[in-house]
Amino acid sequence: MNFKNIKYAYFLGIGGIGMSAIARYFNHLGIKVYGYDKTETDLTKELISEGIEVHYEDFGIKILDFRFNSNETLVVLTPAIPKDHEEWKWFRENNFTIMKRSQVLGLITDEYKTIGVAGTHGKTTTSTLIAHILKQSKLDCSAFLGGISTNYHSNLLLHTITDHRSQITDKTVNRELSIDQQLMVVEADEFDRSFLTLHPAISIITSTDADHLDIYGKHEELKKSFFDFASQCRETLIIKKELDLVETYNYKSPQKKCKTYSIKTTADFFADNIRIIGDQYFFDLHFDDKILKDLYLGIPGLHNVENAVAASAASIIAGVSDEELRNALASFTGVKRRFEYIIKNEKQIYIDDYAHHPEELRATISSVKKMYHDKKITAIFQPHLFTRTRDFVDGFAESLSLADDVLLLDIYPARELPIEGITSDIILNKMTNANNMLCSKKDVLEIIKNKKPEVLLTLGAGDIDQLVSPLKIILDNLMMG
Repeated sequence: MNFKNIKYAYFLGIGGIGMSAIARYFNHLGIKVYGYDKTETDLTKELISEGIEVHYEDFGIKILDFRFNSNETLVVLTPAIPKDHEEWKWFRENNFTIMKRSQVLGLITDEYKTIGVAGTHGKTTTSTLIAHILKQSKLDCSAFLGGISTNYHSNLLLHTITDHRSQITDKTVNRELSIDQQLMVVEADEFDRSFLTLHPAISIITSTDADHLDIYGKHEELKKSFFDFASQCRETLIIKKELDLVETYNYKSPQKKCKTYSIKTTADFFADNIRIIGDQYFFDLHFDDKILKDLYLGIPGLHNVENAVAASAASIIAGVSDEELRNALASFTGVKRRFEYIIKNEKQIYIDDYAHHPEELRATISSVKKMYHDKKITAIFQPHLFTRTRDFVDGFAESLSLADDVLLLDIYPARELPIEGITSDIILNKMTNANNMLCSKKDVLEIIKNKKPEVLLTLGAGDIDQLVSPLKIILDNLMMG
C-alpha cells in the first residue's frame, strides 16, 4: 500500500502509545488525521495541538459528517476497541479499508532498514536507547517507540540532518540516503502476535517470560511466537544469552547470524565491573576482543544496564563508533514512566514506573533497594488485567514483598470484564511483608500524606499515572512543611 495515495487516516483508539506514533507519522506525510479515543489524556491533547482532530464520543453513523469516502481513507484499529463500537461498525458496513495497527506498522517499516526490539519486558527502554544512540551518531534514524522519550519528548522520531552534524567534517554523512538504507527503530509487541508483521534487518529479543496467557494459553505458545519473530530477522538476531531460545534458534537457523548479550556471563556482547557510585551506574562493555571501560549510563537500574548492553550491540552492528556510543549512553535520560524520577533530593525520592509483570516489579524494586538501601520503600501498585492477576498472583506477591510496605489499588480492567474471585485481595493474602493494605485511588493521597514516605514508587500500566501529579504536590508540600 502506498500511503501517499491516502488523503485521510482515521484512528480508532488514537490515544494509545503505538497508535499515536503512527498518527503522528501520517500527519507528517501530509495525510489528514482524525481519531477517536475513549478518554482525553495529555497525549491526545498533544495530538490536537499538532493539528490532529480527536474526539471522545462514539459517533457511529454521524461519522458521515466528516464526509469520508472509502477510496481515500485508511482506518487504523487497535485491539482495545470492542467489536460493538458504532464507528467501527459503520466503517465495516461501508467497505472501508480497515487495518490493525500492527499491519500498518509492518508496511511502513518494511521500506526501511529496521531494528526491531521484542521481549515481554525491556523492549521500550531498549528501543528508545537504540534510537537515541543512532540520533547522536552519524547514522541517524526514524523510530516508532512504545513510550515517550524524555530526550525528544515524543514517541515518533524522524530521520533528519540534526544540528550536531554541522560539526562533522566528513561531508559524506550528509548524503541523501534512499529509504531502504535509512535506519528505523521499532518496538515489536508480542501482544496478539502483532510483531509477526515485522521483518527487521536487526532483531533483539530481551525476554520471553510468561505473559498474555489470555492470548497464548500456554507459555510454550508464547515462546513459539518469539521463535517465529526471530525467524523473520533478515540479517542479525541479538538474543539475551540466558534465554533457551538461543539454542533452538541456532539449531534451526544455522545459516543466520545470531549474537548473544548478557550481564551475568560471557557472551558476544557482555558487561562486567558493574558498579553503583551514588545512584549512578557504570560498567565495562566487552565485544569483538575489545573492552570499552567505564561507560556511564544516564538512567539507573541494573535491568537498564542489561538493556544498554542489548542496545549497544544493535548500535555497534549498525555502525555506531565507540565514542558515539559512550557519549550517547551518558546523555540518555530515559522514557516517561520507565524508572522516571518525579522527585529526587536528599530527603525524598519518588519514582514512577510502568512495571506490570512480576519480573518487571522485581527488577524495579530490587534496583531501588540497592540504590537506597538505608531508606524505607513504599510502593503503590495497580494490577493490570484480571487474567494477568489470576495467572501470576504468586509472582506478584513475591515481587511486591521486596518493598517495605505496599498500597494495592483495585485491578485496572483495560479490555477485560471482571472474573469472579479475582481481586487485588488475592495478591495481598500471599504477600510476606508486614505493612500492606488495599486502598482506593481516592484514598491513596491522604494515606501517603500521613505516611510521609522516604522512597515512594508508583507501579502499574493502567491509569495509575493520574496519581503522579497529585502525589508530587503532596510530597512537595511535606518538604515545605
